Amino acid sequence: MNITKNIGFLLLAIWLILTGLSAFVAMGGPGLILSLLAIVAGIFILIGR
Repeated sequence: MNITKNIGFLLLAIWLILTGLSAFVAMGGPGLILSLLAIVAGIFILIGR
């Protein structure tokens, strides 16, 4: 696993994961898909894919 070294992408990944988790807890329905997408995008940015 190779965590990205770019601070901008690192902050974006953290923001996406936290936003996705907070929306995942608060919402259901269509918001669920967007929150899962944000979490997955943040994880992929962190591992550099």
